[in-house]
Amino acid sequence: MSSTTPAWSDSMAPPVEQRWMGIVFMQGEEANAVLDMTDKDGPGTAIQHLSQWDFGDETRDAALVNGYVYEKVPWSPTDRVVHDKSSEYALIYNHQFGYVSLLRRFDPVFEDVLESVAPTPRFGFEKQRPARRANGLRL
Repeated sequence: MSSTTPAWSDSMAPPVEQRWMGIVFMQGEEANAVLDMTDKDGPGTAIQHLSQWDFGDETRDAALVNGYVYEKVPWSPTDRVVHDKSSEYALIYNHQFGYVSLLRRFDPVFEDVLESVAPTPRFGFEKQRPARRANGLRL
């Protein structure tokens, strides 16, 4: 394979570059309620509950602006991590330090493609034309 040949061939799709974005992070009393929910009803219930804080594009944009985007799920050795493959979420929780965090997997390349599509014209702006410029001063 030459240095100019990509690692994937034309018949194969390029490797998907996925990232994780922070949806919500809770600590203290808010986290204790979710930790109790996790113990009582399981992590799936906690994931479902915390997913209420996922507002789609708005959440993605906030995560990108605030730097809550990760190549891998960020966790420490004392954390418990649960991946819900059916919903693309990962729950990180820690009883010892009293916090919970929900992350969602996303594909930044796919997201960029969606944003590059021109939005549908609204409010009649497509009918507006720039004002004609009058000739300047003539000498």
